[in-house]
Amino acid sequence: MSIDVKRVRNDFPELEILVHGKPLIYLDNAASTLKCLPVINAVNNHYSHEAANIHRGVHYLSESGTIKYEETRSRIQNFINARHAHEVLFTKGTTESLNLVAQSYVSDFLTKGDEILVSTMEHHSNIVPWQIAAQRVGATVREIPINDQGEILLEEYEKMLSEKTKIVSICHISNSLGTINPIKEMIDMAHKIGSIFVVDAAQSISHEPIDVQLLDCDFLAFSSHKMFGPTGIGVLYGKEELLNKMPPYQGGGDMIDVVSFDGTTYNELPHKFEAGTPHIAGGIALKYAIDYIESLKLESIYAHEKMLLDYATEEILKIDGIKIIGTAKKKASVLAFSMAGAHPHDIGTLLDRQGVAVRTGHHCTQPLMKRMGVPATTRASFSVYNTFEDVDVFIQALLKAKELL
Repeated sequence: MSIDVKRVRNDFPELEILVHGKPLIYLDNAASTLKCLPVINAVNNHYSHEAANIHRGVHYLSESGTIKYEETRSRIQNFINARHAHEVLFTKGTTESLNLVAQSYVSDFLTKGDEILVSTMEHHSNIVPWQIAAQRVGATVREIPINDQGEILLEEYEKMLSEKTKIVSICHISNSLGTINPIKEMIDMAHKIGSIFVVDAAQSISHEPIDVQLLDCDFLAFSSHKMFGPTGIGVLYGKEELLNKMPPYQGGGDMIDVVSFDGTTYNELPHKFEAGTPHIAGGIALKYAIDYIESLKLESIYAHEKMLLDYATEEILKIDGIKIIGTAKKKASVLAFSMAGAHPHDIGTLLDRQGVAVRTGHHCTQPLMKRMGVPATTRASFSVYNTFEDVDVFIQALLKAKELL
């Protein structure tokens, strides 16, 4: 099924705004997607008609909000094919999800000499939490190398796996390169030596179907704001047996069973890991984002974005002085590049003046930038509401920027 892009664009009101007098061409989707009307309406409806705390109230507004919030949890369970709804934990986003595992699992189940493997291409949120936790217990974080195209070297990865390897944490899709990693193969290899496997699915959740049972991953993290949903809400999926033995990440309301000064017992899953008042409106609205994605079908979204990526890649290579950073055989809709004699920030500023929004910098992947031999890149990333005309405007804007620089 092909995407009716004109209809889709009508669902994203931000696309109607003018930037410096020009129509917005939004190509910063890897950082955060725009929000669709069903999500916007759900947030507005909650704050206008049903704003109340959830889980502990017996009045109408509290009970209504609780039902809707928990409906999202069940919706996510089906979306990623988790065995149980209580294996779905709500967090602030991918970063907090990864920190939760690092603090709750590493601190209690790793010891001095144990190893955690991450790849060169990881986002800082999939490096730093492991480093912090590893320092506390005397474990070591090791780097899985990549090749010049931006692909993980599987043979090197396999050599690194040993009885010391307790955790492997890898991005499904690189936010800086667009590389689609062979997650299933890597998970199987890690499980053979008894290691748990964490998947950073922030970039893949709205681009590819994900089945956690088929992957057999132990944990999987993603954010709502990269899938047309609200900011400030995210998900950690974890296998029930692992979550049950892990200590709470934070203390406070709702995560307890009985509190006394003689000792405290904790609530059952998932509430053990969800202390305090949550982002209720965001949690409710996330269901509508998932509904929207499924109405378009992930296979169709991926096909549309691939056509845009292929076209943009073909056109940008016609410009002298451009070098694409990240040329993996399997790529998602991320196009990062450098331009000879021009700083990415200058390129981004000049593109913005022409209504084109891209991302510039190291993209929270400084080790990767060092490996690829660049201080930073300019990154265009495409989504379901982007068009071939958007690519044409982007290319023309880039040519104008090149003339000025």
